[in-house]
Amino acid sequence: MSTKKCMVWQLIYQIVDFEHFLVDKYDKIVYNKTNNKKRNKNMAARKTRNYINNPDFLVAVIEHKRLCDEARANNTDLPRVSKYLGECIQSIAYRLATRPNFSGYSFKEDMIMDGIENCLRYIENFNDEKSNNPFAYFTQIIWFAFLRRIAKEKKHLYTKLKSSQALLAMGETHVAGGDIQLHMNLEADYIDSFIQDYEDKIKRDKAPKEPKPETEKNG
Repeated sequence: MSTKKCMVWQLIYQIVDFEHFLVDKYDKIVYNKTNNKKRNKNMAARKTRNYINNPDFLVAVIEHKRLCDEARANNTDLPRVSKYLGECIQSIAYRLATRPNFSGYSFKEDMIMDGIENCLRYIENFNDEKSNNPFAYFTQIIWFAFLRRIAKEKKHLYTKLKSSQALLAMGETHVAGGDIQLHMNLEADYIDSFIQDYEDKIKRDKAPKEPKPETEKNG
């Protein structure tokens, strides 16, 4: 397990009842090879249609915030997230990671851990006076956590490929110390294309945005 994953799980363990938090969906779906596959498939279909009860989710979030406020008022340790809240957050993260725009990444587990970590960090920021939809709130948190992880990984890959491209241009395959090595398993065309696309995106992001044309005022 990577250092990042260890740090995230340590944070989760400090906040959540870890034994209750881990809903072993993979044990139920993958490793628990029962003969009653049809029953498992039907159960999965029902969960897909409505896997989070938003009203119950709202009540649980409000209750957790109340317990946190009481703990601060009494100068005691903050409570851990309940089993139900942990299950909801984990379910949202794993389900969102199955979307086509997220499912193909090799670092998907890191994305999920980032999403869960962010939800636990910002759970008290949910304002139940302005919204009664915690599902949308946490989905948005996880969504942007995924995007940040993707951007971070792309930047990391760009740095490696840019170094490899420079080494290739000099006819080298490694540098002193071996910290940077040429990615021999990647085609040169892919490296060039990835670098060009990444640098083009940086230029577009840095380019000043054109002001929107002012609408003509009547009269």
